[in-house]
Amino acid sequence: MAPQSPQTQPSARRAIIIGGSMSGLFVGHMLRAAGWQVEIYEKVVGELSGRGAGIVAQPQIIAALQSLGLETGDLGVAVQKRRLFDTAGKMLRETDLAQVMTAWERVYRLLHAAFPAHHYHQGRTLQALTQDDSGVTATFTNGQSETADLLIGADGIRSTVRGLCAPQDQPLYAGYIAWRALIAEADMPRDMHDAIFPVMAFCLPPREQILGYPVAGADNDLRPGHRRYNLIWYRPADEETELVSLLTDEKGVSHALSIPPPLISRASIAAMRKAAHEKLAPQLAKAMDLASQPLLQPIFDLQSSRLAYGRVAMIGDAAFVARPHVGGGVAKAAGDAEALVTALQANDSIASALRQFEAERLPTGRLMVEHARKLGSYLQAQQSVDQAAISARHSIPEVVMAETATLDFLGA
Repeated sequence: MAPQSPQTQPSARRAIIIGGSMSGLFVGHMLRAAGWQVEIYEKVVGELSGRGAGIVAQPQIIAALQSLGLETGDLGVAVQKRRLFDTAGKMLRETDLAQVMTAWERVYRLLHAAFPAHHYHQGRTLQALTQDDSGVTATFTNGQSETADLLIGADGIRSTVRGLCAPQDQPLYAGYIAWRALIAEADMPRDMHDAIFPVMAFCLPPREQILGYPVAGADNDLRPGHRRYNLIWYRPADEETELVSLLTDEKGVSHALSIPPPLISRASIAAMRKAAHEKLAPQLAKAMDLASQPLLQPIFDLQSSRLAYGRVAMIGDAAFVARPHVGGGVAKAAGDAEALVTALQANDSIASALRQFEAERLPTGRLMVEHARKLGSYLQAQQSVDQAAISARHSIPEVVMAETATLDFLGA
């Protein structure tokens, strides 16, 4: 008789993962490869592929995908250079930095398609959890409960798991927002395309920053003319006034943390486009005009005090959220997953494994948050004396171009 797969062996340990996005899928795959029975519970019904836009395929992401046997040869668009433009559109600087630019959607789909559908449950919202020496139980809003040896909170910045275990650990508004947009390559005039499409392009108006880079088109289309250009424009926004206005929709309803793109007010979008032509290089301002549905992203920091609570672990954006300047959110999710599974394999006790995991990943999360704060310090609407001193260095164009979206500060 052929041996049973690890997933069906009665003695296999069982894990519940709350959150079926990137970090949940990474750790789900890695646990299954280590012989665990794994169930993922995601509150959203339907594919999550509409979330996010472009991301940098850091070497850590590529290595993690390859370790799972997933194909990375067509992960995204290779970019070799970075260019800095002034507000008149003149190229001031060009530097070499080879990277692969991909889309959140592409990485998510790779992971999701490879995970067994009957172990991925949608429309399941966590309500409560309890644990003792024998296991941990998750209770969902539909009244159902599931028990396992381990529960992993991979449910993002608004994590229910974190709210139940550590309600004091909350996201902190960074003092600025980002306008994000995806532009169809085919819609870009030739002069704009030649200037910005092949590269990561920057423009640095006073106290602001915009950058853009190419990514795959819809359904991972990498054919020239069918790709897209991803734009991120950071702007200061006072929390009590400007942010409240930006998060208020056409009907006067205020939203917390974020606002669905279709609900962003026409007045906010019109003001953004007007400011683009006043402050940005013309190539980038005109690109913002081409965005059919801009996204508004308030920028937050999140720093958890702990990652382990008995039989409960938190990973990914449920644990730490660093500002997007480091380009490391998905790479950190993969690293969290790998560290957790390694610790579980090295320890017979769940509690001991989670303590080992926490000791390794708490410093990494804190380092990423702190580094991202430095990179974004000059964008904040309000600054302390110490923050102003830090921002003086991190507003230098050469520093911005060299340190944005790289993980060199981790020693990787």
